[in-house]
Amino acid sequence: MLDVSGHSIRLFPLITALRVAEVESRWPALFSERQIAAEFMRLVAADLPKSFLSGLDRHLPRLLGLYKARERRDTTIHSLLESLDSENSNQNRRSAALLGLPYFMKEDPSNFIKFCEATDSEEAAAVNGVDVGILIVTEEREPAALPRNIADVAVILEGRIVLRKLRDLPTGFAVLMGILYSLNIDNPKGLKDTFEVIQKVTMDIGGGTCSAWAHGLRNKLLQGTI
Repeated sequence: MLDVSGHSIRLFPLITALRVAEVESRWPALFSERQIAAEFMRLVAADLPKSFLSGLDRHLPRLLGLYKARERRDTTIHSLLESLDSENSNQNRRSAALLGLPYFMKEDPSNFIKFCEATDSEEAAAVNGVDVGILIVTEEREPAALPRNIADVAVILEGRIVLRKLRDLPTGFAVLMGILYSLNIDNPKGLKDTFEVIQKVTMDIGGGTCSAWAHGLRNKLLQGTI
């Protein structure tokens, strides 16, 4: 059961039959960090931000090492790692790892990670046609591979922003994973391998059934071999 607006109701079968806009209209309290974390805990028996961020941090040094070995063959990965030369905080390292993961997995995140300036028209254009995604609102006209001046991070579902004012990009990813579980939404199209790594390697959920590729990557991360 999911607690919404002070009372518990059986939402899951109904939610899966509705579009996101209808769910948001009927149960607006569902679309908050707190409620998403509570529902994730109910479904997975794990703390959402802790399982995501601690898992990411556990693999961060070795994952970035794998990126380093690939950077000469991928300009985006090179730009992300280059950005860390001047801003090497743990938060930036987390963001670089997440933004670089689709490229490392040889997938295209162009319809998943969206950038825009902080205007209504820019936001509307950025989210249009995006089924599942993360919007990064920046104060930069031409955002860098790793944006420095982030004004907002938001979650996109069915071409609409459903949750915004998230603290940073890693939090945005964690909240998105919670929403996908809570609403039983498929992973973004074209990013199957990326999200398998996030779920089964980073968050260690269902890792016993991961693909051979993901299993091999997990072994490299755990053993520290490149």
